[in-house]
Amino acid sequence: MSFFSKLKSRLTRSSSKLEEGLEAIIAEAPEAGAPAAPVSAPVSAPGPEPAKPGFLGRLMGRTEPEAPRRVLDDQMLESLEDLLIASDMGVDTALRVAANLAEGRMGRKLSVPEIKGLLAAEIARIMEPVAKPMPLYPKRPQVVLVVGVNGSGKTTTIGKLASQFRAAGKTVVIAAGDTFRAAAVEQLKVWGDRAGVPVLTAPEGSDPASLAFDAMTKAEADGADLLLIDTAGRLQNRADLMEELAKIVRVIRKKDPTAPHNTLLVLDATTGQNALNQVEIFSKIADVSGLVMTKLDGTAKGGVLVALADKFGLPIHAIGVGEQIDDLAPFDPEDFARALVGAEA
Repeated sequence: MSFFSKLKSRLTRSSSKLEEGLEAIIAEAPEAGAPAAPVSAPVSAPGPEPAKPGFLGRLMGRTEPEAPRRVLDDQMLESLEDLLIASDMGVDTALRVAANLAEGRMGRKLSVPEIKGLLAAEIARIMEPVAKPMPLYPKRPQVVLVVGVNGSGKTTTIGKLASQFRAAGKTVVIAAGDTFRAAAVEQLKVWGDRAGVPVLTAPEGSDPASLAFDAMTKAEADGADLLLIDTAGRLQNRADLMEELAKIVRVIRKKDPTAPHNTLLVLDATTGQNALNQVEIFSKIADVSGLVMTKLDGTAKGGVLVALADKFGLPIHAIGVGEQIDDLAPFDPEDFARALVGAEA
C-alpha cells in the first residue's frame, strides 16, 4: 500500500467529517426569500416506461445520476467557512481558504466533488512552501535535538528517523535524554537494536544536559553522521522544565556553537489548536527549525497542519499515521490535501 493510500485510509475521520459537512451544505435548502426554483411542466398521464439506454448510452455514462449542485452564494460560503474552522484549520486560515475558493466562482453551481478538488488545490498551495525534508549538512556530527510535550510521539519518531537514516547509509547515534522516564529509554533501546544504532544512556534522574554533552563527545570520536537527542516531554506551561530544555541548548552550544543543527518539534495532531501554542513557546526556547506531525490517523481535525503552515511557515519534514517504521514519511502537500478532504488521487 502506498503511503498516500495509507494516509487516505487513516485520515478517514478528517475526510469523512469534511465530506459529510460538504454534503450537508449542498443539501441545505435556500433561505426564505431566495429565488424560487423554476416551475416544472404539468405532469401528463403516465405513459409507457422510457426505454433503457443502449450500450452506447451506458458507455457514455448516461445512467450515472448527476451530482447534486448548489449555487455558491454568501450563505453557502459562510457554511463552508464554519466547516473549515470545525476541522481545526483556524479562523484566519479558514476564511482565507474559503475566500480563495470563492474568487471568481460566486453564483456558480458547485458539487461536492468539485468543492473537494478546489479545497485540495488551495490547501496544497498553502502547504507547498513548507514541504521540505530535514536538511543534512556535512558537519559531523550533525546534532538533531527533538523536543515536544509528553505523549507527542518524540521517542517513536526518533526511532523511525534513526532507522530510516541508517538504511540510507548514515551512521547514527541516539542519546536518550529523557533521563526521568525509564520507559522512554527502554523504547529507544528497542529501536536502536532494530536499526543497529547505538543508544547512549545515563542513570535515571541524571542531568540531561550532561548526557547531551557526553553524547556529542562520543559521536564526534566515532565519526558519526547524525546524533539524535531525545528530550523529556515538556509541558509548555511548566517554566522549570522549559528552563531545563534551554540549559540543554546552552550546554550543546558550549561544545559546538553551531549546534543543534536541527531542532525538531514533534506535534500530536489530536491536540488541535493547542499545537499553535506549542510552536510559539518551543520556538522561543529552542529555536525550532522544523516540524514533525504525528497521530494524524487519530484525529478528525487534521486541518491544524494547514493552520500551522499558514501561520508559521516552518518546514514540515514528515508526518506519521501509525506505529510502524514506514508510517513516518516525508510530507507531500498534494497527497495530504487530497487525503484531508477525501478527494481521489
